[in-house]
Amino acid sequence: MWFFVIGDLWIFACYFIGYSYDRAHDASAFLDGQRLLSPGMGVLNTAILLTSSLFVALCAQATRAGDITIASRFIALGGTCGAAFLVTKVIEWHAEVSAGFPPSTYPFFTYYFTLTGLHFLHVLLGLLILALGWRELRKSTKPRAEFVEASATYWHMVDSLWIAIFAALYLMR
Repeated sequence: MWFFVIGDLWIFACYFIGYSYDRAHDASAFLDGQRLLSPGMGVLNTAILLTSSLFVALCAQATRAGDITIASRFIALGGTCGAAFLVTKVIEWHAEVSAGFPPSTYPFFTYYFTLTGLHFLHVLLGLLILALGWRELRKSTKPRAEFVEASATYWHMVDSLWIAIFAALYLMR
């Protein structure tokens, strides 16, 4: 799992470097695009993912304590929050594209849709990994805590990436 986490962090780091470089060379165009985002949607997405991380951390803790029923509930709640994130992100994208901000409109939106789209795919993969963790908890009389913790590690990486994306795209002026 750490191989995937480090690889993903490296890929996103390259995008962040490109974003920072292009933004430094055309700050006004990036600010113009950034002003068109809905900060409220960014905050909502952040709150959803932070809540999901809390649930997944509580799942790992309950798994280590041997409370598999509680662990199953927490991982399901974490996955539900992840699915809610995807729904809110699609709603946000739809609103932006409907308002006339496709990726080619502003240089900022090329990065915005690339970073959030790549993150969206990682959330989908994270949901699959959480589902495998949930299955491990539900099917086994003695679930492997290491498997559940590896699932949690990937999920926390996805959530951490969102924090960086949120800061770069929504907050930094």
